[in-house]
Amino acid sequence: MPERRPLRPVRPLRSLPALPALLRAQRTPADPGFWRSPVRGARFTAVLGVVLLAGLTLLFVTGLLSYAAYNPDLNRVNDKTPGKGWLGFYLFSWPTGPHWLYRLTQGLHVTVGIVLVPVLLAKLWSVIPRLFALPPARSVGHALERISLLLLVGGALFEFLTGLLNIQLDYLFPGSFYTLHFYGAWVFLAGFITHVVLKMPQAVRVLRNGIPRGEPEPDTLAAPDPLPATLSRRGALAMVGAGSLLLLITSAGRSFDGPLRRIALLTPRGGTDPGPGPNAFQINKTAAAVRIRPADTGERWRLTVRGPAGEFRFSRAELLAMEQHSAALPIACVEGWSTSDQQWRGVRLSDLAALAGHPDRPPGVFVESLQRGGSFRKAALRDNQVRDGRSLLALEVNGAPLSPDHGYPARIIVPAAPGVLNTKWVETLTFGEL
Repeated sequence: MPERRPLRPVRPLRSLPALPALLRAQRTPADPGFWRSPVRGARFTAVLGVVLLAGLTLLFVTGLLSYAAYNPDLNRVNDKTPGKGWLGFYLFSWPTGPHWLYRLTQGLHVTVGIVLVPVLLAKLWSVIPRLFALPPARSVGHALERISLLLLVGGALFEFLTGLLNIQLDYLFPGSFYTLHFYGAWVFLAGFITHVVLKMPQAVRVLRNGIPRGEPEPDTLAAPDPLPATLSRRGALAMVGAGSLLLLITSAGRSFDGPLRRIALLTPRGGTDPGPGPNAFQINKTAAAVRIRPADTGERWRLTVRGPAGEFRFSRAELLAMEQHSAALPIACVEGWSTSDQQWRGVRLSDLAALAGHPDRPPGVFVESLQRGGSFRKAALRDNQVRDGRSLLALEVNGAPLSPDHGYPARIIVPAAPGVLNTKWVETLTFGEL
């Protein structure tokens, strides 16, 4: 019979002590132990949430004001948003005073949006463990919270991304920016309101006491197995604030003239000096960009004015022979940039309305430009805008004739109106029902 070898004793596996590390390495994002940053915590998230609550509310309000400034219910050329229905309930006649109103509201909208980017990213980073939490819904209230979070995160990212691309004039998204941003804002608002209603009581308790009541753990956002701390939560908040401050410094100056505009490196019209002379202030589109030829604006150019009294055609010389009026008004654009007050001079729109057959109470006007393509080649202005004595068919600016890029031979200038409604290279004015 073959010789039987004695059995050797089984030695314990030396690798067993390394199993916890191996298991940690195999954890998925659904496991709370997967997230090990010592910075995350309910109080850290609550502070960011309070900042976003104030900032995003301001963004939504100024966004509604910006949309209303286009007078979108006046004429289809001002707004092509399909099927907005009851979402247009807030619309009202946009006022003409104070004359810097749109410069203020849109400047705030864009500047605050840029400054909030680090806060938004930090807030999303702080709650990302909950996005992967399982099961997806533990109760009806929890399901509503998860749905609101999806709408909130998706809507916020969409609104910030399209807004930032619009500021940079990079239209990489399909369709109209105005339509996409409009509906995206309402999707975001639905998630925003639901999330605030559900989470506000907890956020208030956390900020007051530091520990949320009624939860199985003192802090469900804190890592159960955190890594050694290299930065305190206050330090992290300070970094977020420093990032927002840097963005403020390098973007807000596009709304001011002088040195502040030159340091606005992250936004259009910030770093480019328009040059010397009376026409040395920012523009949105040049004559060459919209294919305006010198022959279109030369001696053969005529302004057509239509109304109940008939159709009239005026040369630039004939317009200059009419009674001239002056107005100090800025140009403010939807991208957030603006100029200081420029000294415009020309014929009042109300005087042209009287020539067209509306001597007592001028109605709105439909304006058409020489440019043959692009958005806002046509625009409609309300009756209150036509009646304002500062609303001009401008022929000169700062004591000199308009330059080709600023709308020569004639352009519209209206107080408190978005820049695109101050139509350049005007060809036709039609006064009457819009």
